[in-house]
Amino acid sequence: MGDVLLVILPALILAAVLWAFTTALRPRDFGMSDAERYQHELAARSQAHYAAQVQAATAARARVDAVTRPSQNEQQQSQQADHARYQGPVLPGGQLNPQLALQLQSLARNGKKLQAIKLLRQATHSDLLTAKNFVDRL
Repeated sequence: MGDVLLVILPALILAAVLWAFTTALRPRDFGMSDAERYQHELAARSQAHYAAQVQAATAARARVDAVTRPSQNEQQQSQQADHARYQGPVLPGGQLNPQLALQLQSLARNGKKLQAIKLLRQATHSDLLTAKNFVDRL
């Protein structure tokens, strides 16, 4: 029995030393822990899922738009026709007619702010404070 221990004990010590060296010399992954790796994988899957949802929603909206709305060119042409027909002081987009704006600007720059305010109030039916603030900004 003593002879067996003399052979097995050094063999176990040698195996332990070899295991320690191989473990110490093995390259380690200092980059990410398992939890961090899992979080990155989860984020990538979530991002892919979100992209798929956005793509599906965009495709569905395109299908609905194709059925319910006129084409973009037709819309632009109708808007241009509306602007051409409408010559009032305020355009449909809420902007002033360019001719009125130039007239107001020239009055304001020539020191005739009161006349510009009166003209703006008559054309747009706005209150005095709004008209004054608009002319002051010209």
